[in-house]
Amino acid sequence: QHALNSGIRRYHVAPVLCQRAKVAMSHFEPNEHINYEKLEKNINIVRKRLDRPLTLSEKIVYGHLDDPAKQEIERGKTYLRLRPDRVAMQDATAQMAMLQFISSGLPKVAVPSTIHCDHLIEAQLGGEKDLRRAKDINQEVYNFLATAGAKYGVGFWKPGSGIIHQIILENYSYPGVMLIGTDSHTPNGGGLGGICIGVGGADAVDVMAGIPWELKCPKVIGVDETGKLSGWSSPKDVILKVAGILTVKGGTGAIIEYHGPGVDSISCTGMATICNMGAEIGATTSVFPYNARMKKYLSKTGRADIAALADEFQQHLVPDSGCQYDQVIEINLSELKPHINGPFTPDLAHPVSDIGAVAEKEGWPVDIRVGLIGSCTNSSYEDMGRSAAVAKQALAHGLKCKSKFTITPGSEQIRATIERDGYAQILRDVGGLVLANACGPCIGQWDRKDIKKGEKNTIVTSYNRNFTGRNDANPETHAFVTSPEIVTALSIAGTLKFNPETDYLTGADGKKFKLEAPDADELPKLEFDPGQDTYQYPPKDGSGQHVDVSPTSQRLQLLEPFDKWDGKDLEDMLILIKVKGKCTTDHISAAGPWLKFRGHLDNISNNLLIGAINIENGKANSVRNALTQEFGPVPDTARYYKKMGVKWAVIGDENYGEGSSREHAALEPRHLGGRVIITKSFARIHETNLKKQGLLPLTFADPADYNKIHPVDKLSIVGLADFAPGKPLKCIIKHPNGSQETIMLNHTFNESQIEWFQAGSALNRMKELQQKSS
Repeated sequence: QHALNSGIRRYHVAPVLCQRAKVAMSHFEPNEHINYEKLEKNINIVRKRLDRPLTLSEKIVYGHLDDPAKQEIERGKTYLRLRPDRVAMQDATAQMAMLQFISSGLPKVAVPSTIHCDHLIEAQLGGEKDLRRAKDINQEVYNFLATAGAKYGVGFWKPGSGIIHQIILENYSYPGVMLIGTDSHTPNGGGLGGICIGVGGADAVDVMAGIPWELKCPKVIGVDETGKLSGWSSPKDVILKVAGILTVKGGTGAIIEYHGPGVDSISCTGMATICNMGAEIGATTSVFPYNARMKKYLSKTGRADIAALADEFQQHLVPDSGCQYDQVIEINLSELKPHINGPFTPDLAHPVSDIGAVAEKEGWPVDIRVGLIGSCTNSSYEDMGRSAAVAKQALAHGLKCKSKFTITPGSEQIRATIERDGYAQILRDVGGLVLANACGPCIGQWDRKDIKKGEKNTIVTSYNRNFTGRNDANPETHAFVTSPEIVTALSIAGTLKFNPETDYLTGADGKKFKLEAPDADELPKLEFDPGQDTYQYPPKDGSGQHVDVSPTSQRLQLLEPFDKWDGKDLEDMLILIKVKGKCTTDHISAAGPWLKFRGHLDNISNNLLIGAINIENGKANSVRNALTQEFGPVPDTARYYKKMGVKWAVIGDENYGEGSSREHAALEPRHLGGRVIITKSFARIHETNLKKQGLLPLTFADPADYNKIHPVDKLSIVGLADFAPGKPLKCIIKHPNGSQETIMLNHTFNESQIEWFQAGSALNRMKELQQKSS
């Protein structure tokens, strides 16, 4: 009880069982039950306090408040203390999350948690061969994650099981759940009516430790859907259209809530696709109201009992009539045309009918070198069926893909089912290569051989992101994102100039034909084929399990605590780099070949900001060392400053840190001596990650002040002794000629986050609280 009062639950405490029915959260955790009654109780408390109708987002979020009676609630203003139901981690981020959990000293996770091996499998030769190679190369990491999971009570999905978000949709998401995951596309679970939020590893550690998790009270953007999807238009086109409207930062600090009569024309997995790619507009998460399509999916995936329970509590799993949104976007699905977004940013939206002409005008290559379908965004049974329907038409006319073509199944269950039902063979027959059940090329795990680095080319994918160099490390690859069926059609034609709605292909017999709009079942007629068993249950008592981290390992490294704030102002900091333009977490901490170092902080720090463009010379990974006046790589310069005991800062542009949830983009600058990141604006997850690691993410009170700072200046942040929520900080800029000017910087720290900074990190602060409570 003392531990509970201190805010830290030391051992797992199962939720109070529903009185109406004891329904397990998943097949893998039969003793963990859905607690809709607590959700209902909290919603009623908050509704009475606020005295207004609630959106669905508010119902689920406020339904998970730690103290619904006393929590201050103001959208976009206050910080909420929440109790999520569960945690999910993919293998690339789970390494650092589990290393931090080990450092906490706690014996077992406080909520159901899982690890999913999907990020470390490189696409090269095809599914089975690539999986065998990955198991061999990554044996040390997989062993660490499996044994750490066993010791601390975390379920472990082995390599080959599938992509984390597909596994969650199939097994763990349900209407009304609050789930946090260490991957930015965790919102995929909103397709089943849950609030599923991407976070950094330190946030996951808080929840696994039983500490209330903090989230700024999100605004709610409503998307009112009318009409019905038909023809070549797909769920992917909904989010491609919304991305074009809101841009990559338009959803920051908000939950996107879809509603309206058009919702019912979208399959459950289609809703998941829309929610998944909401990460690309900066949204906290996205969600759909519980409906018959979700019920159908739950039943087909062996969870009819959850569907029945959700039916009983449906009033809490849909928005209240008359609820108010902070912004409303209206989309008529009947008028929605197929879209394709890119290149280099996921919010550059074009109708497919226009892309050929736009590409020619802009000088983008129109010949498509590779088409790639799958990924966590679009790898459902319906996606594969619609793509196979397009491919089958081409085969009937003697055609195969003109472009190279790859297929990534979302899970072992999807792979086994599309093999059984013939979809996989159709896609192979048209020229496709079926890859492993993993992220693969979507995250840069692609051993691409058909071009040389620097060669200008175009690829089309059904993925979610298309940042420069993301898929193949080639900055000249023009990547476009669209639906799987459009990728398939364009791969058959081999050019961006083909519009499947109006244009004709020429068959092997010389006759012209037009592709019919694809039609496919949203779910298999038979039951899903589960395929191979790839799940490792945690033992009831893992206390005797040994977790091995070799001190000489190049892949794993135990963490040392970061230094505490010394109580002084940060004076005369050097500027490591002033970034020009877009700077995503891919620019700050690249993926691809660097994924192998995700469990070794010092090694992965060698990729710090190597993709960011230095405003001083317009180059990537080339910055001036202010102490030697020589130009060199960013990580080397940072290490030199650290060696010399010099603190440094980074200056960034708009929406700094957009993209992935990877906390390495925050751990690396902290590890190499950085103290402050000053930008025009931040992406939500990255800003939180920086705070968690004891850094100061600050924004210009006047964005024009970005132009006052030059790479050769020195910066001082003063007034830290009076650091307080809502109180701007003063920054003194010292120019080389001896002149000075002062600017003001804003921040979003609350009281507990200021304590993270003072303690050196959120993990340090957790340990301080543990010591006090014991």
